[in-house]
This record gives sequence, structure tokens and C-alpha cells, in this order.
Amino acid sequence: MKQISLARGGFDRYSKTTKRAAFLGEMDRVVPWSQLCALVEPHYPKAGRGRHPVGLERMLRIHFLQHWFNLSDPAVEEALYESSSMREFVGIDLGHERAPDETTVCKFRHLLERHELGRQIFEQVGQHLQAQGFRLSTGTIVDATLIAAPSSTRNASGARDPEMMQSKKGNQWYFGMKAHVAVDARHKLIHRVVATSGNVHDGKVLPQLLHGRETAVWGDAAYSGQGHVIAQHAPWAQDFTQHRGRAYK
Repeated sequence: MKQISLARGGFDRYSKTTKRAAFLGEMDRVVPWSQLCALVEPHYPKAGRGRHPVGLERMLRIHFLQHWFNLSDPAVEEALYESSSMREFVGIDLGHERAPDETTVCKFRHLLERHELGRQIFEQVGQHLQAQGFRLSTGTIVDATLIAAPSSTRNASGARDPEMMQSKKGNQWYFGMKAHVAVDARHKLIHRVVATSGNVHDGKVLPQLLHGRETAVWGDAAYSGQGHVIAQHAPWAQDFTQHRGRAYK
């Protein structure tokens, strides 16, 4: 058994399990890490004579932290130094090792993108959770999140990313893409994700977010006037758009 260093154990007399620590403990238990590692392993760098790559499961866990807590590459590196619960989740002991830097995190994310592994990981986690008894309920909450991208043209091509577009939220303009997400109203599990450029209206993606067995759909004002869409793709669902807070617990 690996000895716990002072950096990990500390001298704190009192402690409390935070909501973040409890959430990470639950995710540590329910996510099929070995299956996900097997999915990515054929594409992951092998150890050679040079610098050994960071452990695959460790990088996967960091990648999940980025999604769960909306962390950029540099932000997740800082979070690993600041948060003991995140370090515990990833398996980092600062008394013996550094946290992976933002460049390593970025390269891993690009590897997943290059081999189109993101959707496969998402689907495999969903299938595993449902096999463990997490069944989709009859309520869905829909929402969209803007993800900013660099708008500068100071790059090799001298142009902005053609897949990114401008979008206005309130009085603020953003350049980037949107993540359209459908969440199970009871278990709070994400069951659909659709990525588009930033200028695509939230309501246009609604058909792709519904699994069809809903009896209720919640969303904010961006989905108002979509009753006919809900009736077509989830014929038993009541339209509670603009009443997202009423989702049952």
C-alpha cells in the first residue's frame, strides 16, 4: 500500500465531506473506468524510451472533471493543486508527484477529438448506468450552453474557425459554439448532447434532445412556442417550457 505523504494527509484536525467530494465519490463508484480505458487504450501513446505518458485512467478522470465543472485546460490544472477532493478523485499525491500540466491535458483532449471517442465514451457511460438501474424517467429538461472560442484572426490561416459563429445572449455577443443538453428530470443524468455553431437557435435542436417517451418537457424561454415540436416527437408529453424549475425531484 502506498504511504500517504504529509501533502496528502495534512495536519487538519477537523474535516467535512463536501457536496463536491460526495459527488466525486459517487462518480468514482458508478463510472466504468476499466471499460473506458479499454476504449481509448488502442489510441493512447505507449511507454517507450523517452518520457512515460501519464496513466490513461488518470487522464480520463481529469477529462471528466473538465466536463463536470466546466474547466478549461489551465483551469483544471490549477484546480488539481487547489482541491484535495479533485486530487483524491484523480489519484494525485502532491507529496510524490506533480499534477499533469495544461499542455498534457490539451493533447489528451485533442486525441479524443481526433479519434471521435467523445461520443463513444458518453454512450458507454450511459449504457452502463442504465444497466446498473439508472433508468430514464418520463421527464426531460432541455437547455443550451454557449462555449466561447478565440475570435482573433492572428493565426496561421488568418481566419476565424469556420465552424464557430456569433451569438447574442442578453446584451453580450459571444463567438463560439453551443452545447444543447437534455437532462433526465428525476436522476439528473444527461441523456442527449448536440453540438452546433453558436448562431443556431436553441429551439431548432429540440427534436434531437427528446427520447420520445417523455410525459413532461421543461425548458426556458428559448423553447417557448415549441409545443407542436414536442407533440410530434414526444406525443405524450406536456409542454412546461419556461417552467424549468417545476421539474419533479
